[in-house]
Amino acid sequence: MKIMIVEDEKTIREMVAETIGKWGFETVQVADFDNVFRQFVREDPHLVLMDINLPSFDGFYWCNKIREVSKVPIIFLSSRNTPMDMVMSMNTGGDDYIQKPFYSDVLVAKINALLRRTYSYTDFQPNVIEHDGVVLNLKDGDVLHKEQKAELTKNEFKILHILLQHAGSVVSREKIMRSLWEDESFVDDNTLTVNITRLRKKLTELGKEHFISTKKGQGYIIQ
Repeated sequence: MKIMIVEDEKTIREMVAETIGKWGFETVQVADFDNVFRQFVREDPHLVLMDINLPSFDGFYWCNKIREVSKVPIIFLSSRNTPMDMVMSMNTGGDDYIQKPFYSDVLVAKINALLRRTYSYTDFQPNVIEHDGVVLNLKDGDVLHKEQKAELTKNEFKILHILLQHAGSVVSREKIMRSLWEDESFVDDNTLTVNITRLRKKLTELGKEHFISTKKGQGYIIQ
């Protein structure tokens, strides 16, 4: 299981990583606090430990951002001790709250309890897929880039999904059509072109004008 630690105090961050690492957890320590969400998407952790007082944006902001695309367990770790801080933590999507200083045994116990409850009886499936800052939400089909979001039709979602799954490789038109309708014999080739055009327009509006490239006679590629 992978745990992401969002903590700006290096000493505490490394202490937490060392503590839970002894229990066999893989850890990811966030040090770039301008791009917490992007690192979350890239790492796709099973649980997040989130401080509240952070540079740029606070932990409530990043918790809200993560909750737009994921139900991953989030535990707040903070020196704040007011009831309002705890209420805010829960209202923004946190699952638990631990006040600093804390006992490492309590932290590990809460991590294990949340992981058991979340993953014991279900197979873990990623909630998002990301490439070059473009995030496809596999739950609701929306696509996000930076602070903007666009809704996709069912076919646009399937096209972008298969292209992201094969990012860096050319995907033929026939393969995309099979993924859309299972059998390309039912498909008008122009229909795929129309869907690609609409998808490109939405990506352009999000600031990713050339995200999907055409390989003449071969298909499409996301590089």
